[in-house]
Amino acid sequence: MPDRPNILLIYADQHRFDCLGAYGNPDLQTPNIDALAADGVRYSHAFCPFPVCTPSRYSLLSGLYVHQHLGWNNRCTLPHGIATFPGLLRDSGYRTAAVGKMHFTPTYLDVGFDRMVLAEQDGPGRYDDDYHRWLREEGLCDRIDLIDQVSAYRAQAPEIYWDTYGALPSDLDEAHHSTTWVAERALDELAAWDAAPNLLMVGFVKPHHPFDPPRPWDSMYDPEALTILPGWTAELSSPDRGYRRGYFDNEALAEPQLRRAMASYYATISQIDHHVGRMIALLKERGLYDRTLIVYTGDHGEYLGFHHLLLKGNYMYDPLVRVPLIVKYPGGDRAGEVCEALVSSIDLAPTLLACAGCAAPPSMQGLDLAKPARTRDLVLAEGPRADQYMVRSARHKLLLCRNPAHSQFFDLEQGPLELHNRIADPAYTNVVAAFEASLAQWALFDSPTTVHLDMAAPTIGGPNVPRPGDGHAEEAIRYFQRKMAEPYEPQL
Repeated sequence: MPDRPNILLIYADQHRFDCLGAYGNPDLQTPNIDALAADGVRYSHAFCPFPVCTPSRYSLLSGLYVHQHLGWNNRCTLPHGIATFPGLLRDSGYRTAAVGKMHFTPTYLDVGFDRMVLAEQDGPGRYDDDYHRWLREEGLCDRIDLIDQVSAYRAQAPEIYWDTYGALPSDLDEAHHSTTWVAERALDELAAWDAAPNLLMVGFVKPHHPFDPPRPWDSMYDPEALTILPGWTAELSSPDRGYRRGYFDNEALAEPQLRRAMASYYATISQIDHHVGRMIALLKERGLYDRTLIVYTGDHGEYLGFHHLLLKGNYMYDPLVRVPLIVKYPGGDRAGEVCEALVSSIDLAPTLLACAGCAAPPSMQGLDLAKPARTRDLVLAEGPRADQYMVRSARHKLLLCRNPAHSQFFDLEQGPLELHNRIADPAYTNVVAAFEASLAQWALFDSPTTVHLDMAAPTIGGPNVPRPGDGHAEEAIRYFQRKMAEPYEPQL
């Protein structure tokens, strides 16, 4: 098939939608992603289908909701045989590769990529992946990340980790930081693109916590000079306090700590932006930019002070489920457009396939974003353990919980910060009932599907892919245990 575009999908982890200059943030410096938005379409109301890493990623790949692909948590497997856009592109002649964080189980799960060069963060993946294998060769350890991500180390974390809510300068220099490592491998892949149509998915670990930018990025933003984002409240609300505990003590979060977290979070985004600029520059240098479809998005958002919350894990408020979504279509089509329609991350699979001249299978639930005439009235999302569901229109939003006492309903036109629960207001009875009916047609609320986990699922081959049972994981665990036992004092 002639003139099929190359595809570059850049996927950040935990990127709040309004934390880009292109989305109106007054402080964040993201000139390269902003320029990409100027060359493409900025979707102002894009939502993830599930505000947790792996479930959202499987939905992106498959165009399915979580209750359909069964990936309910960060330790799950996309069932073998489910169609994915990388697999369908590979079958149609694309060279497909993935670099960075994918968060699959098994780590090198075959979801359609010919090659994967991985930098994982959570769970067994960090003991399988290329990045941590390289750190071991360099005699290094991502200590702050281990403290934040591995419960055994977190239980022994120094006081400064808790005082700063994990917002500390990285213990690694910039060259060894995961963001730089992922970018360098992505540039290697782009430099190797040939005449065949190519797909590259680049997964950055950041800006996911811990908020640990390397020097000199850590000093890029003055916490006191930052504008606190909309939705910060002086204390936790009663619904938020009663629903679910946070990764840190949200109750004790104070403005100075929030400002420090913001400065570090922003720095990790600016570091990503710098490397996005390098990728774009390489594509332009090679004459590939105009005929490459480029996407920048994230798997879910981040509270960053909204309702006195940090990170994720509570209600599906907009800062948690809204994500940035920028699509630069080939040939400059729709350059500079801002789309206000409700879109979902599940729309990307059919969109990418259509742009590549491939038909999306009937199983995929999303819309083709390249056909803006097709829109949805509601966007839907589900939460961990099937405990919470979201139904949202342009004006109204229902957060329906398994325990009805926790459910909330908002009129976003009257209160966009989701502070006034109207679920018991008679004026909204009909809207709430209609939203509940839409949810009932979409998902089996009373009968959630089980988590699918298959450690024997097919994986890709390759010289960098370790084999199960060869002792690599045990060796890696022992290495990091030795490194973590060495004296170290985090510095501000």
